[in-house]
Amino acid sequence: MVLPDGRILAWREIGQGPVLVLVHGWAISGLAFAELVEHLKGQFRLLLPDLAGHGNSSPCRDASLKSLAQDLRDWLAVVASGPVSLGGWSLGGMVAMEMASEPFANLNGLILIGTSPCFTNSTDWAHGLPATQVKALRRNLLRRFETTLSDFFRLTFAGEEIDEERIGTIRRFAVYPGKAVDQQVASTLLEVLEQQDQRVLLKNLALPVLVIHGEHDQVTPLPAGEWLGAQLPEAKIEVIRGAGHAPFWSRPEQVVPMIVEAAATWSR
Repeated sequence: MVLPDGRILAWREIGQGPVLVLVHGWAISGLAFAELVEHLKGQFRLLLPDLAGHGNSSPCRDASLKSLAQDLRDWLAVVASGPVSLGGWSLGGMVAMEMASEPFANLNGLILIGTSPCFTNSTDWAHGLPATQVKALRRNLLRRFETTLSDFFRLTFAGEEIDEERIGTIRRFAVYPGKAVDQQVASTLLEVLEQQDQRVLLKNLALPVLVIHGEHDQVTPLPAGEWLGAQLPEAKIEVIRGAGHAPFWSRPEQVVPMIVEAAATWSR
């Protein structure tokens, strides 16, 4: 799809039924959900966008949570005229919260997987990553791009028991078929995440929210998800025991029924 400024937003569609949008995380693409959609396509019309600079979507000059959210609003206004349920993983969940914080009448509810209102620690937030770690990630990205992306992918599974064969399977469907993220966009978004603080937005999220978080998440620690679940007025939190940052990869048998129940209920 051509956005108002002439850039291309790429997306995939599969299945029929109530609309469920799934937004991927940093430095990957909508292919992250390729396996998940096989479990969901019989019940939902699934829309899987590539964020700006990711997958097959054009880069943007001012990558930010606001600009990524506006891209998706413009896109949804064209491809999904009726109400939608909106899910986001990690960065995608942050974009989803940004979308839902402004008037957008077509949202039924939010599914937030492994996401956080503040990615880095600060004087009044202890549930993120050290700012020095995020700065180092950004510095390494500029020096050793592919190696740094590979290291971050491995961090997704830190803290959980998952065999190498399964990690290889995930890498093949979620990473290898897609284009590498635009390096400048990836770097800019890390800088955005160093400053991210969406706590003030939560008062505007007056809709049902399902928070799904891995017990051993080492990218967005569990206390961040628990904090979201406690602060959002209509939230339900599901902690996936033994899982890391992407429980829909490592524990799909637990995550799929949660998504189905929530999105089906919201669309009735």
